[in-house]
Amino acid sequence: MSAPSPWWSAQVHADRRPLLMMRNRVVAALRTHFADQDFVEVETAALQVSPGNETHLRAFSTRMLGPDGRHAPLHLHTSPEFACKKLLAAGERRLVTFARVFRNGERSHLHHPEFTMLEWYRAGADYTELMDDCAALVGCAAERAGARRLAHRGRQADPFAPFERLTLTQAFSEHAGIDLLATIAGDGATDRAAMADAVAAGGLRVAHDDTWSDLFSRVLVARIEPHLGIGRPTILHEYPASEAALARRSPRDPRVAERFELYACGVELANAFGELTDPVEQRRRFETEMAEKTRIYGEAYPIDEDFIAALAVMPEASGIALGLDRLVMLLAGAPRIEDVIWTPVAENASC
Repeated sequence: MSAPSPWWSAQVHADRRPLLMMRNRVVAALRTHFADQDFVEVETAALQVSPGNETHLRAFSTRMLGPDGRHAPLHLHTSPEFACKKLLAAGERRLVTFARVFRNGERSHLHHPEFTMLEWYRAGADYTELMDDCAALVGCAAERAGARRLAHRGRQADPFAPFERLTLTQAFSEHAGIDLLATIAGDGATDRAAMADAVAAGGLRVAHDDTWSDLFSRVLVARIEPHLGIGRPTILHEYPASEAALARRSPRDPRVAERFELYACGVELANAFGELTDPVEQRRRFETEMAEKTRIYGEAYPIDEDFIAALAVMPEASGIALGLDRLVMLLAGAPRIEDVIWTPVAENASC
């Protein structure tokens, strides 16, 4: 069997071009959408001291040659989040960026090593305002794309329907039969044994070295995500405090955090936080994540000390990252993310 033609062959490009032109229309509409709300569009540097400090995110790394001939390690960012929050600390109130971001070791019909992250931040806003933003944005994108539905591999969602809002506690109970909060103490500490018993009772594998977080993720992927965003988009919110990442804990219940994810057709589209502004707590979380990264992968990334310093003066804010390519893919009903990327990264690059 001959190899498929490359994306730059005239015939393949002709087939892909309608989807790519749809992408352009969506991007133009979203730029207008944000400009009409007085958001400032910013450009963030892709080269950073730290690419991000989440356990399972892996970066592309390089070295910068200084004028004195010395080499300094740098990384292509996995998100523009650190840079955007520094701009909030600098005084910006509403900002948006269409950032090219890079994640190593991620490639599938939903993942690409280089993709476009649409991030926006609102200073002084509760994170529930971002839920409303998502509904308005998806509707705007669908209208400009001429799409009456979001579709992916046999699943569909109405982009104009009121979004479902579902807590993690509700989702685990409804779709997995697990009382999630019963495995979390009042201070947010997790009970691995209780979670393992619940997961095993539900028929999922439990390995001896699985952490509570591993088990949580396994249930989420296997039992919860396939049901999300079917018929209409779903906002999955109130993540456990242990999964807060850069989000602050809920003042209503310290067991959960002000974090939500947006799903459509079973596909995760966006991740949002009521932003943590406590530099001491953020450093503690980063150090915990990097210790776990070292245990699993034998490597860790430095902490961006400028970012930690900026948190101390950053205003209360909420922010969100949305995968632009995935949104366009669902609007087009395309089976693969590469179908809506103008110049996909070569898969057979020689080592």
